[in-house]
Amino acid sequence: MRAVLVTEPGGPEVLKVQEIPDPSPGPDDVLVDVKATALNRADLVQRRGRYPAPPGIRGDVPGLEMAGVVAAIGERVTSVKVGERVFGLLGGGGYAERVVTNERMVVRMPERMTFVEAASLPEVFFTAHDALFNQCDLRMGESVLIHSIGSGVGTAAVQLAKHVGATTFGTASSADKLEKAAELGLDIGVNYKEHNFRDVVQSETKGRGVDVILDVVGAPYWEGNLASLAVLGRMVMVGTMGGAKVETNLGTLMGKRLRVFGTVLRARPAEEKMALTQQFARQVLPLLVSGKIKPVVDSVFPLEKAFEAHAYMEANKNFGKIVLSIA
Repeated sequence: MRAVLVTEPGGPEVLKVQEIPDPSPGPDDVLVDVKATALNRADLVQRRGRYPAPPGIRGDVPGLEMAGVVAAIGERVTSVKVGERVFGLLGGGGYAERVVTNERMVVRMPERMTFVEAASLPEVFFTAHDALFNQCDLRMGESVLIHSIGSGVGTAAVQLAKHVGATTFGTASSADKLEKAAELGLDIGVNYKEHNFRDVVQSETKGRGVDVILDVVGAPYWEGNLASLAVLGRMVMVGTMGGAKVETNLGTLMGKRLRVFGTVLRARPAEEKMALTQQFARQVLPLLVSGKIKPVVDSVFPLEKAFEAHAYMEANKNFGKIVLSIA
């Protein structure tokens, strides 16, 4: 089968389409003919050689999600059948024509959903839903600040937060991204190139702060985040694009009785990923089917242009997901 390989650590140019052996499903697995996969920031870090794959997963084929058609099933598989359209989270290997995954890691695609739309869902909606509700227990009437609102996680998080009745704040690098986010439910947008989000939050909340912060930036935003949280506020870290090391005054956390969570998906045990998959199928998929929330796809590249897709993501041009289509 064809797959995009990281031929050596480096820039987008190290991504090459090559032939590799087809995977074979085990007794509890499904073999999927992949029709689309999607980019995530983790793919870029993996390409640079700084994000090793989990045990048992090829480290030279990126890709943390997919959508496709079941081509074969293991002898103990009962939840899906050959020919069904499915999508799901992966530990890696999504930039390929075929993948193998456990049957409990896939979800049947809704009838009217396209492969491109389905491939854009798992990483960002699993992450956003887990971060906002499992970790931070966001509730109706509360307020949430979502950094990088134009990212895949950001576009998923703002829709989920708005659906439960939260007031939504968000940061982005341009007025255009903030306008698009407003269409998804963003109440108060902050162009971080023009304004300090801390000042905006303090002004809009009359000094109270927000109840929840979802952050993908890390170190540069740490102090501003702590200042922006209300008493008993919760913050969840799902990325460190700006850096991971900080010096801080722990008295701020203690005085406000703050709670800070760190979370990732890829490194979790398979059982936890399966549980998140089933939770998504129960709680989020019906909202997508009904149209109350929606996939947000920025652009689609053919598999052969994966290097262009990576360069596009690194330029921070996208609003929503970047998808690779596999013919």
